[in-house]
Amino acid sequence: MKTIASTINLRQKSLFSWEEVEKLGDLQRLVLAIENLPDEKLMRKLEKQRGNGRNDYPVRAMWNSLVAMVVFEHPSVESLRRELSRNGQMRWLCGFTGSEVPSSSAYSRFIGKLAENHHLVREVFEDLVGQLREELEGFGQQLAIDGKAVHSHAAGPPPEGAEQDGRRDTDADYGVKTYHLSDGTKKRKYWFGYQLSLVADTTYELPVAYSVTQASRSEVKEAERLVEDNPGIFDGCDFLAADRGYDSGPFIDTLWTEHQVKPVIDIRNTWADGEDTRLLGDWPNVVYNYRGEVFCHCPETNAQREMAYGGFEKDRQTLKYRCPAWQYASVDCAGSEGCPVKSCLRIPLPEDRRIFTPVARSSYRWDDLYRRRTAVERLNSRLDVSFGFERHYVRGLQKMKMKTGLALSVMLAMAVGSIKQDRLDQMRSLVQSA
Repeated sequence: MKTIASTINLRQKSLFSWEEVEKLGDLQRLVLAIENLPDEKLMRKLEKQRGNGRNDYPVRAMWNSLVAMVVFEHPSVESLRRELSRNGQMRWLCGFTGSEVPSSSAYSRFIGKLAENHHLVREVFEDLVGQLREELEGFGQQLAIDGKAVHSHAAGPPPEGAEQDGRRDTDADYGVKTYHLSDGTKKRKYWFGYQLSLVADTTYELPVAYSVTQASRSEVKEAERLVEDNPGIFDGCDFLAADRGYDSGPFIDTLWTEHQVKPVIDIRNTWADGEDTRLLGDWPNVVYNYRGEVFCHCPETNAQREMAYGGFEKDRQTLKYRCPAWQYASVDCAGSEGCPVKSCLRIPLPEDRRIFTPVARSSYRWDDLYRRRTAVERLNSRLDVSFGFERHYVRGLQKMKMKTGLALSVMLAMAVGSIKQDRLDQMRSLVQSA
């Protein structure tokens, strides 16, 4: 395991043990993050790029200080620099040997280099995901995905013909997210900036995959790309929950047919006004609605009753429904003997890919799995409040990718560290001491 000693130029300082770490108070959290970040490949690449240039502020010390910026929730580099100036212990833990703090321009250059290597920051994140899959039982089996608006607080693109300046974010663009409310109305949210697509484990509320794009990128298209680019994540997953913004027949079909992931995705009512039900296949007395509820009509009285869900038959790729009169003793149907579905019927998934999914929308199981989707919403909230995404000073897509990868990596590194210390109750906390 990497230790603080391997990340800091200690010179004449002695290595310290966990007994010494106990004396660090709140700085224990920084130790926990630094020691559990698998960042050696990234550090070697940055050191190689620096070559024989000036090394007033070592690469590893600069990187550790940015980790500290996340751990201690500093909103800006200037806030971090002020803390480093007054806190000698923190400077020492990061690896700075003197009392001088890197300048703003030094941080700007270093962050630029990190942004150029944002793919290596992602590798740090992916390595930690792999560690958690080994440490936590069932990690990655039940997932949820959600898109998050990340506002850019910089000025937008300049008017045509105007000069560029450093205050503008020329990579960001405008996005809109439509919310389909339960009463049939819509609400739209507009923003200028980026979009973070985040996949989270719903049991442990920890991230397993992410992407950062311009705000105008389609949520569904980006979700399809995430699934395609991370087969190792999704091929080992049982369920993927998402809100109705991800309601897409091709996406739902791809999840199940190509990856055997059962989609638990809320559905939009795209039927024509006044169309409540549709006839099901060739059954003369069976109808269904857009929510996947299936009803039969009594051949004698035409009374409509909801059919009983009998489960998913994987070998047949069908959903099984039973006659309510045969399933429930309390239901009396005058035409049950002559009913075409007096025993059961099977609905093949291709009947309507959006409506009929391996987990039936009308089942209690679907409701239970969909409620777990709120885990990714809580994770997004933690990113806003504790990890600085609500108010930030990042401009440029590469830097935003780097910031996201760093924040999520610190989150997972602290989770890994808490597991190793057998402190699972603190696994998701950024603020509790180890």
